[in-house]
Amino acid sequence: MAPFTGLSRRSGRLGSLAALPAVLLIGTAALGGCADPGATAAGSVPGGAQTTAARNGVVYNTAPDQQRIRADKNAALAAKVPELIGKDGKLTVATTAGSIPLSFHASDDKTPIGSELDIAQLVADKLGLELDVQVTSWENWPLKTQSGDFEAVFSNVGVNKDRVKLFDFASYRAAFMGFEAKRSASYDIKGADDISGLKVSVGSGTNQEKILLAWNKELEAKGKAPATLQYYSSDADTILALSSGRTDLNIAPYPSTVYRENTREDLKVVGKVNAGWPSETLVAATTLRGNGLAPVITEALNSAIGDGSYAKVLERWGLSEEALPESKTITEESFTAQAAPAQTAKTS
Repeated sequence: MAPFTGLSRRSGRLGSLAALPAVLLIGTAALGGCADPGATAAGSVPGGAQTTAARNGVVYNTAPDQQRIRADKNAALAAKVPELIGKDGKLTVATTAGSIPLSFHASDDKTPIGSELDIAQLVADKLGLELDVQVTSWENWPLKTQSGDFEAVFSNVGVNKDRVKLFDFASYRAAFMGFEAKRSASYDIKGADDISGLKVSVGSGTNQEKILLAWNKELEAKGKAPATLQYYSSDADTILALSSGRTDLNIAPYPSTVYRENTREDLKVVGKVNAGWPSETLVAATTLRGNGLAPVITEALNSAIGDGSYAKVLERWGLSEEALPESKTITEESFTAQAAPAQTAKTS
């Protein structure tokens, strides 16, 4: 697929979507399949508190004033930013603000904060650009990135075979899903057999749903009872169903399940699976295919890894175990050959 150059950046609808090439109109179910952080990952800031002290030793700052870890401008990298992107002095980043501690609203209920935006801030700093954060829905980021409204997406987006047809990626975190249950439960979820006959809540159109559907096929092939998948209209309803016993399990982005395990008394993590099961995948900054930005973001991330600011951000949000040794640019051409680093699957 040739690089897409028919739309200028951040220029609204820029004509009818009907004019877009057919490949650009792949359904959002395919594009949104990794881990919509908001689909199943409830966890609002408790009582509007400014900080939350967790059992894992992390004190989560949920105030609008984040006092983010910052990085110095790297002049050599700044010079590599594509002119069309850098000419306004901003890096316009989309996020869904749907999941503590990844991307969520602060205690003022309007300021987007979280580890995803802290990583984006490091990248913007390295490139000498102002970070311009735009909150969007999980369903909308693919088309708005294609149209030029967003230059990069930092919102727990995982690399998959559908997305590489439209986007380029700069990896920055391991990608796992966590199973969570009531603290009194004795589940140990490692595979399909462990969910047989259970009620599991899951977000529609997500990679976690794909995993559960595949596991159910395994169970049916063995003559075992499949899991019953349950869908809720909001994050709060999902966790309420779990805590009240209406569901047995919830599957959500692993960092969110760890956050709840360490800040609530009633829930715990009972399993962990790579978001790309049965293969492996990574969380990555997402950019329009062929516009030249992803390789520059990759270099900025590696600079942040090298100077230690990347590790400080992950430590700040309790995500150190998902750190990568290096960022890599992933395109459609390199997707098959560039395997994700092996990670040890374990519950927290």
